[in-house]
Amino acid sequence: MNRLNLSGGLVRQSLVGLKVLIVMTVLLGVAYPAAVWGVSQVAFHDRANGQIVTVDGKDVGSRLIGQDFAVRDDALFHGRPSAADYDGLASAPSNLGPSNPALLKAIAERQATIAKVEGVDVASIPADAVTASGSGLDPYISPEYAALQVPRVAKATGMDIAAVRALVADHTDGRQLGFLGEPKVNVLELNLALADR
Repeated sequence: MNRLNLSGGLVRQSLVGLKVLIVMTVLLGVAYPAAVWGVSQVAFHDRANGQIVTVDGKDVGSRLIGQDFAVRDDALFHGRPSAADYDGLASAPSNLGPSNPALLKAIAERQATIAKVEGVDVASIPADAVTASGSGLDPYISPEYAALQVPRVAKATGMDIAAVRALVADHTDGRQLGFLGEPKVNVLELNLALADR
């Protein structure tokens, strides 16, 4: 008799546990994610979908992910280097320390290339021009790096240098809440504005 009660109690408890597992899986694994997704689509549609930039019905990039506007095209502003070779699936820093010979060599090579392309002294090149961000996909550059590129872009596009400076100023975002972070320029948006001219 005792053995039957114990066996029956174990089966009943197992069924209760299984029911709780099923209910919690449906609530937390299906209903809650669906509710969060639904709210995000209604309240924050652009942000929830990666802030995709579309031109003439074609997706050209994301405001959040840097692209390879390589040093090869003089008519475009160039972004930060990428430790992930601009691959969103491999987003990561190089993990090289500030005294690592490989990092120092890469920085020196980037400085030499930028100094040659922009026609400036190495000392005037800002750090974000030669170092990758923590994600390796930073879509922003500093206003200083953008200003450094203005003469080259103006010459390559045939635009007045003042007009290119005005475009940079129009696409420079200030500090968040007026005091957090640093001013920044979204390279994709700046290049798209340049292309519209």
